[in-house]
Amino acid sequence: MSASNNASGDEKAYFIDAENVAEMARLAMQDRLTTKAMGGLLPEQANLSAIHDILDIACGPGAWALDMAQAFPQKRVTGIDISRLMVEYAQAQAREKDLHNATFQVMDALNPLEFADNSFDLVNARFITGFMSKAAWPLLVRECTRILRPGGILRLTECESPLTNSKGSERMYEMLAQALARADRIFSVDGRHIGITPVLGRLLHDAGFVAIQKMSHVIDYSFGTEAHAGCYQDVMTFLKLLQPFFVNVGVTTQEEANRLYLQTLEEMRSENFCGIFFFLTAWGMKPKEA
Repeated sequence: MSASNNASGDEKAYFIDAENVAEMARLAMQDRLTTKAMGGLLPEQANLSAIHDILDIACGPGAWALDMAQAFPQKRVTGIDISRLMVEYAQAQAREKDLHNATFQVMDALNPLEFADNSFDLVNARFITGFMSKAAWPLLVRECTRILRPGGILRLTECESPLTNSKGSERMYEMLAQALARADRIFSVDGRHIGITPVLGRLLHDAGFVAIQKMSHVIDYSFGTEAHAGCYQDVMTFLKLLQPFFVNVGVTTQEEANRLYLQTLEEMRSENFCGIFFFLTAWGMKPKEA
């Protein structure tokens, strides 16, 4: 899940400070794990011939955008993120890899996007729930409609909290849902989970998108699986960086957060640990002009 610090001063908008090297490394690793689990960069798009200009919203350190630019040198890829650290890193990576078709800009996705109408053929956003209130979602989807060309595609990928057999993990993710609920970041009616995946299609539908489709993905990060080591590193950083958010919104104390954090890591190292990470991609097309 991606998150960063809001430059406009609303400290509740983002629950992790992305001007942080550890968070930047975590997001880069998470991007690679996610893309592999999804079966590629755009596995659901069989025909990319009509896609020339691509925007990646909340690109973080730019892993997906850079991979797209490298895989498709004839396409132009733009990444935006509110974190200057992330954008500067992505720009440096683009220069190092000689990717002239990849550009990155500092931009807040909670404000009107600084692009002209009909600028892109595909807009991608992955794991942005952390900074999106329920009220912000339709606004951003409408902005994406504006900047997409007729026939363009909006592609949203979001996750629910993992399911595990670890008591520490389950308690930590329960607290995450509670904390996000207090910050108005979830769609769940009872606060037990995030609830974003069921509404992705509705958000696209309500904004006028057509040909809406969905594809589910799963990462099995149980002990002994290929994904376990990478997901362990991801969880180790993510849950540590979440502690200030948990304490600030009042769902736990620092002492309990520390105890649960250590318990979670210990249980994830157990040979009996089982964990599944589920996420969903939904995409739709902006209607073509008559």
